[in-house]
Amino acid sequence: MEINKISKAGTVESNDIYIVMMPNPEGGIELELESIVMKQFGEEIRRVILETLENLEVKNAIVKAQDKGALDYTIKARVETAVKRAQ
Repeated sequence: MEINKISKAGTVESNDIYIVMMPNPEGGIELELESIVMKQFGEEIRRVILETLENLEVKNAIVKAQDKGALDYTIKARVETAVKRAQ
């Protein structure tokens, strides 16, 4: 899937994640992650985001994620929504 415009999904409420997705003219996936649970779950959140992008066949995107303790299924849903909105 091609990311053609800036899109957003989620909120900055507790137990949610706010995703901003943008085209990456330089190519590749660039991920900026902020989380209140970064020390405990930062790598897992990063893995879920990247795996979801891979499953959706997104190859070029800049992703900014602001996590407030979201569970895996919420992270996947927010990433998928942002990708679909960026079409």
